[in-house]
Amino acid sequence: MGENTDLARRFEKHRPRLRAVAYRMLGSLGEAEDAVQEAWLRLSRAEPEEIRNLGGWLTTVVGRVCLNQLRDRTARREEPLHGEDGRVRLPDPVVSRVSGRDPEEEALFADEVGLALMIVLDTLAPAERLAFVLHDLFAVPFEDVAEVLGRTEASSRQLASRARRRVRAAAPAPNGDGDGDAARRGEVVAAFLAAARGGDLDALVAVLDPDVVARSDGGGLRPSVLRRGAATVASQAVVFARLAEAALPVLVNGTPGVVAVAEGRVISVMSFTVRGTRITSLDILTDPTRLAHLTPETLTT
Repeated sequence: MGENTDLARRFEKHRPRLRAVAYRMLGSLGEAEDAVQEAWLRLSRAEPEEIRNLGGWLTTVVGRVCLNQLRDRTARREEPLHGEDGRVRLPDPVVSRVSGRDPEEEALFADEVGLALMIVLDTLAPAERLAFVLHDLFAVPFEDVAEVLGRTEASSRQLASRARRRVRAAAPAPNGDGDGDAARRGEVVAAFLAAARGGDLDALVAVLDPDVVARSDGGGLRPSVLRRGAATVASQAVVFARLAEAALPVLVNGTPGVVAVAEGRVISVMSFTVRGTRITSLDILTDPTRLAHLTPETLTT
């Protein structure tokens, strides 16, 4: 019993990192938790004294579990690639109060993995995604990445390089200048909110990039929408602002975002990608099923 308690305690120290790896691999908080739980089950059946590097062993297990899940998705074709069937699918957002995140959320988004990057990760092939996530986001050596993939180290490097090029092209750093100025991003989002609430189209267009992209995921029962261009996105923002009784500033995947509330319910979560002083993309989740766990009270207290 004592050995199991000690093993569980050691496992819990690695849980935040494992959850972060799994979320970046799968884009689903529920599936990420399942992958982490599977790692624990395998550890409980293993011979702990034979595991020299517990963190590395667990990361390898979670990586393989996630890789298998991604391959199963592709094989079943139950989830077409992003935009392949004309629908917009957003990863699960993690929404937290502006006043602060709990330790697990801090670990989950230590490197500010916003929804824009998660969307790009969804377009990668399973092996590419794993190579990029493990090496580029978690500094796992290519030797270990190769072991997870069952490929050579050189092949794993090529996969990560190919994924890196696609990520850089489709989801550049939010600020463009790489200065990590979260306060400035918050000011840009606040300016967007003020203009939307006031119905000021000119002010909205001024804060939007001319080629801004707005993606809205309404789930299975609501239409998904993809809009482009500052004027189009601005007009829709004004309409949506009028539908909401309140717009609460929050953190979405660790970056400034907004939750819209109507009739005491959260009706949307909006995430922003900001470069310089302009918003380059908006990702909006309106799926009531995936928003059901959010309440205005938990986001303001």
